[in-house]
Amino acid sequence: MQRGSLAGPLIVAIGLVVAAMAFAVVTSLLRTADGATELRLKRLEAALTEADAARGALDGRIAALTADVAQLRDSLSLVANRSEPVVAADPPAGEAFDEPPSEALTEEVRLARARFNKGVTQPKNRVMLELLGPPRESYSTACQPVTAPRLKALLETRTVGPITVSMIRPALDSLARVLERLRQSDPDIHAKVGTAGALCARFVRGSTSSISNHSWGTAIDLTLEGVLDPFADGGTQAGLLYLAEYFNDEGWYWGAAYNREDSMHFEVGEETLRRWRAEGRI
Repeated sequence: MQRGSLAGPLIVAIGLVVAAMAFAVVTSLLRTADGATELRLKRLEAALTEADAARGALDGRIAALTADVAQLRDSLSLVANRSEPVVAADPPAGEAFDEPPSEALTEEVRLARARFNKGVTQPKNRVMLELLGPPRESYSTACQPVTAPRLKALLETRTVGPITVSMIRPALDSLARVLERLRQSDPDIHAKVGTAGALCARFVRGSTSSISNHSWGTAIDLTLEGVLDPFADGGTQAGLLYLAEYFNDEGWYWGAAYNREDSMHFEVGEETLRRWRAEGRI
């Protein structure tokens, strides 16, 4: 009787021990599963974050390429609606152009465009947006003020040689060197240099999507004796050839090499802008 009376409690005790062990094992397994699940969730969240960042970069790249395509489309449309200018072949070494019969600085001469802008790249909108950001939120064909705080902080109005212009400070410093070099080599030409404008936030002439580089204060249009060089006629004022050489040496791009020749236009080249960025000047 005594043994029978002890068997029941013993079996119950063994059952409780087995149940406790089973509970401990199950709990441990659940904790392990929860930890693995949490780790997987963290990895998935990290992957999603990386994917979002990659998508953002891709969206920016697509926007830049779309702007480039729009700019090219506008340029092709404008070229298709005008006769192609006659471009002279490269002259013999040491000659940049055929000597005009007159010494007048505004005399139109045929231009050997291949002799200029060597090693200087014309900065497209995507480059300007990358380096300096958008000048403002909206544009038209008319000049409007710059509203972007970062760009506004770089702008300055300064008298440089015979002209007064508003541009970003590194461009003004560079322009001053160009005009000082011209003053020393050709003081008569230097005295007759004028400007048709520099800073001007607007679209490219004839476009409804491409932003003019004048908008960033990195481009300037020059005159000689108060006369503008005719736009897109395939020629250039003789006096501008002297300036073009000096601007090219400073890393500026001359607009005479555009598909639509624009000889009065000079703008800071991409290489120079990137160097200024690396130096912390823009």
